[in-house]
Amino acid sequence: MRSTEKALQESRAFGVRPIPLLRPLGWLARGWHDLLACPGPSLCQGLLMALAGALIVFLARQQFWLLAGAFSGFLLVAPVLATGFYAISRALERGEQPGWHTVRSAWRPQRERGGRLVIFGVLLAFAGTGWVMTSASLITALAPGRVDTPLDFVRQVVLSEQGLLFEAWLGLGALLAAPVFASTVVAIPLLLDRDISVLGAVYTSWRVVMEHPAPVALWALLLMSLTLLGMATLMLGLIPLLPLLGHASWHAYRDLVRAL
Repeated sequence: MRSTEKALQESRAFGVRPIPLLRPLGWLARGWHDLLACPGPSLCQGLLMALAGALIVFLARQQFWLLAGAFSGFLLVAPVLATGFYAISRALERGEQPGWHTVRSAWRPQRERGGRLVIFGVLLAFAGTGWVMTSASLITALAPGRVDTPLDFVRQVVLSEQGLLFEAWLGLGALLAAPVFASTVVAIPLLLDRDISVLGAVYTSWRVVMEHPAPVALWALLLMSLTLLGMATLMLGLIPLLPLLGHASWHAYRDLVRAL
């Protein structure tokens, strides 16, 4: 109870700025500017994350029921993996010259603060694992046939004439993803930037969502659409798109949250 009250007090130390509906497009523009200003470390991190996605495809290439859930779980954890992008954007904002040292040093203060980013990452990993298991159970239990390949998924789930399996799968995924996204919209950049507890950062993120549901929904749509576009290019598109979205997410935080 005390931890909850403390987190609420921490959250009240930050205000939520009003923004117009189309402001997320401006975040993308500023994210692109940051990517061009520091392309080396940004693109290298994008490459590493794209390789992680390719590894998921390789390991689950004959088990698409697992692949679909694993990719969704990967997306849930991605905001923590983007910490290096936030650090680079913060350094550029301060007029500094960012590099790999900026990415490495982003995690050092977290050790001094009890590893809060790591704790948040573990919690998101648990959420991702729960979705993977739920997704796999739903598809294997209700699909009319085996689902081993992407084509099987299309035939047995997307185009199935028996029930509404695909709709149920999408609805269940959205039911899990919505609160997770609402909890991370600004929470992770806030944890990097300020000395605040995980719960306090999550409360602040939820306040942002409640005060700006339409712009945040547009931002979620842009994040999902661009990520799927990157995946559709055999992961190659993720190399520039993930840094772009990471840098843009920092500007979303800076636009939405202000210290009182």
